[in-house]
Formats: sequence, C-alpha cells, structure tokens
Amino acid sequence: MTIERPPQEVYDFVCDPKNLKAWASGLDAAVKVRFVPRNAFGVLDHFVSVGSSEEVYVPMRVFANGEGSEVLLTVFRRPGQSDEKFGEDTQWVRRDLEALKEILEKR
Repeated sequence: MTIERPPQEVYDFVCDPKNLKAWASGLDAAVKVRFVPRNAFGVLDHFVSVGSSEEVYVPMRVFANGEGSEVLLTVFRRPGQSDEKFGEDTQWVRRDLEALKEILEKR
C-alpha cells in the first residue's frame, strides 16, 4: 500500500497504540496487540491475541518509496483455515490499510 507521507511519519503513527482503533477495525477491548520494540528499520511486526487464545504473528514494514511510503503487511494462512475465511481476513486487512492511507494522507 503506497502512502503519500514520509516513512517516519507513517511509522510513528502506526506504532502509537492510541492510533490503532482509528485504522485497525478489528481491534476492540478483547484484542491485545504487542509490537516489537521501536526501531530505525521501519519494522512494525506485532502479535495479536484474543482472550486466552494463542498469539498470531503479523509481520509489517514501512519503507520509503520515492517521496512517500510503502506499507507491507503479511497475512499468514493459519492451519486448517478455509479458503473463504482466509479471503475474508485478507480483505479485512486491505480495508484497514486503505483506512490507514486515507487518515494519513488527510493530515
């Protein structure tokens, strides 16, 4: 997802927990998100857990692309997950990234 904002601005916005609900639609009070430590490489890998279930690893990166940024988020297919459910999950992530783009480009 290309965002017409500098990478550091995108990185700072995404890794700030208070901004998550503005663009990550699946996060409610029952969902916990744990990011890797802040770093100079644009790595926003995180772990998502709901209640007592296992954590799901979500690799995410922000990197420069010309005057803007690319945001890359990988969705792994979980064992036993149907094609339909995997498709729904990837579409959900796409909508969230589009919301992130819209928010940041209006700033």
